[in-house]
Amino acid sequence: MHELGVVFYIADSVEKIAAENQAEHVSRVVLRIGEVSSIVNDDLEDCWKWNAKRRPMLDGCELKIETVPALTYCEDCGGKYETVVHGKICPFCRSERTYLLQGNETEIKEIVVDDI
Repeated sequence: MHELGVVFYIADSVEKIAAENQAEHVSRVVLRIGEVSSIVNDDLEDCWKWNAKRRPMLDGCELKIETVPALTYCEDCGGKYETVVHGKICPFCRSERTYLLQGNETEIKEIVVDDI
């Protein structure tokens, strides 16, 4: 389960950013996770809850996940299409000269801290 490692990395990053801004407690973290990132959101949320209890700055912190849809670009016809529905082959021209534009990212979008 690589979600645990992802959670450790995100929690460390959030704590560092919060500390740099003199925050004592983080109440919510919003993540943007790509549809084809290979992260299982339910597992990530379970790991987050477990890990947040172990860290005073994150204890009780809510994790919100926004899914970024996967979008692919075709180099031959210039078309853009939904990756999950069509895969690597362009539905417009049947080319395999395609690449992912978005949908594989994992980003911290927002950190909400408690008022001091």
